[in-house]
Amino acid sequence: MIRLFICPECGWIRTVSRKSDVECFKCENVQMVPSRLEYAAYIRMSEQERRDYADSWMYIHNCSESSPL
Repeated sequence: MIRLFICPECGWIRTVSRKSDVECFKCENVQMVPSRLEYAAYIRMSEQERRDYADSWMYIHNCSESSPL
């Protein structure tokens, strides 16, 4: 099964098939987070839709860190 991981620092999306411990190569070994986006949906997206998804994920991630519970 192919899974998607996203970097919480830069938003880069990486596809992996077997690993569960995934590091971002762009951010010098930052631990990536599993994405809820399915691979089948990801490959149907255009490049712009993929960028928009990553931007939205980053926005939500940053908002959730700063909001008090």
